Amino acid sequence: MRASCAFLVALLVAGPAAAGDSAMLELADKSRCTACHDIHEQVTGPAWIEVAKRYRGDKDAVERLVAKVRDGGSGNWGTVPMSPNKRVPEDNIRKLVTWILALK
Repeated sequence: MRASCAFLVALLVAGPAAAGDSAMLELADKSRCTACHDIHEQVTGPAWIEVAKRYRGDKDAVERLVAKVRDGGSGNWGTVPMSPNKRVPEDNIRKLVTWILALK
């Protein structure tokens, strides 16, 4: 748990995209999203800022990405598949996807 807290603090001071949004970062950390993702840097999965750039202006992005996060999949960001996240409530996935897509 200590590493998760340190990661969360690092995200909070990382830059303007994270400023003031500690509740969403906490939800992402509790949902284990931060094991594979970061706001600004590619980890195992893409940086969330890159996800926001790719899908900006796509009116169907929220629904498709909620399904992708929930069910998992591969092919959109390379060869490493995204694991399904069936244990995360869909409302939380939707909140996180909406927040990620709003990142600048």
